[in-house]
Amino acid sequence: MSDPLSSGDRSAACDELFKALSDGTRRALLEHLVREGEQSVHALTAVSDVSQPMVSRHLGKLKRARLVTARRAGRETFYAARVKGLAPVVQWMAIYGALWSQRFTALEELGEPA
Repeated sequence: MSDPLSSGDRSAACDELFKALSDGTRRALLEHLVREGEQSVHALTAVSDVSQPMVSRHLGKLKRARLVTARRAGRETFYAARVKGLAPVVQWMAIYGALWSQRFTALEELGEPA
């Protein structure tokens, strides 16, 4: 059986996702897009505590991590959440969730009376 984390592509995708999600402002922007749907940069700036250039920078990082998509309409750019972008992290968590579940079961069996 091969190591599920040996794939360079999967590892790089997880690295990008974890970096993108490590910032609270980016998480808040992503959560807002998930809840409210597609929004313009202007609208996202209005609901955030940071300037428009910082919102654009955060959205760029989310876009590189494939967590949002961008659509131009005239002078505005609209962003939408791309929930499928979380798939590499969900897969990574499933692998480790199963591993830890097995280890906890083994620990519990050690404590059972013979």
